[in-house]
Amino acid sequence: MASLPIKKQNMSNDKSNKRKYLLEKISSRIFLFCALLSVLSLFLIIGFVFYKGSHPFIAEGYSFIDFVFGVDWVPSEDKFGIFPMIVASIYATIGALIVGVPVGLFTAIFLSEIAPKSVAKIISPAVQLLAGIPSVLYGVFGLAIIVPFLQNNFGLVKGQSLLAVILVLAIMMLPTIVTVAETAIRAVPKTYREGSLALGASEIGTIFKVVVPAAKSGIMAAIVLGLGRAIGETMAVILVAGNSLIIPESLTDSVRPLTTNIALEMGYAFGTHQEMLFATGIILFSFILLLNLVLAKISAKGGH
Repeated sequence: MASLPIKKQNMSNDKSNKRKYLLEKISSRIFLFCALLSVLSLFLIIGFVFYKGSHPFIAEGYSFIDFVFGVDWVPSEDKFGIFPMIVASIYATIGALIVGVPVGLFTAIFLSEIAPKSVAKIISPAVQLLAGIPSVLYGVFGLAIIVPFLQNNFGLVKGQSLLAVILVLAIMMLPTIVTVAETAIRAVPKTYREGSLALGASEIGTIFKVVVPAAKSGIMAAIVLGLGRAIGETMAVILVAGNSLIIPESLTDSVRPLTTNIALEMGYAFGTHQEMLFATGIILFSFILLLNLVLAKISAKGGH
């Protein structure tokens, strides 16, 4: 008789284990579905863009070389050259990195290593709040503040220029770079700092010779994410770029980057014109992929 409660208890345990196993199996399938959905969305977007963008070169006989290295973009005359836009995008991205990365990195170092907690509690949320501001408001700020400042101080006919684009993109990169780099620097073990200080190094020497190299991989990740924010930006750039289809020869020249070209003309484009805008998207995607691969290689080397 005493064995009956034991059997019932074993049966209830078996049922409970079966429920747990079934629940875990269903949960793992749901997670797998979500992961596959993300990957599928990526491939669908890439496939669609490449299908639409490659059609003029495969089916209609347009020259891809002329498209990439051509300097005239006149859809009404069947001229599709995006070289000035490629140059403008490269210059704007490099300029934003040159301005934004040092400012962002030094801010992250200040917040994580130097600033008192009371000061860091004020500055950190303020920097993070920048990430929540819509990009069009950055453009409006650039148009209302940066553009007139450049126009008045550099004697320009109009302040919408490559320099204005660089400054706006550098500001937009800051919250991403500061937040991720600060997290990476704070993750460096305290023993690194203590060991360096015990050997007689100064606080600044410890930061730049021990802490920053130890956080190099995370800092490079911050730069990659900031780069993605800068190179893919459209609305803010439209407002401050000037949209001139010329190869920029100075920082004060008006420009039209690749993203701006797509956004300005996709609304009314059709036929070959529309497909060439998708082809512009292929170049932009390839450009971003190449830069990310280069930075990822640098980050990997830094991790070793």
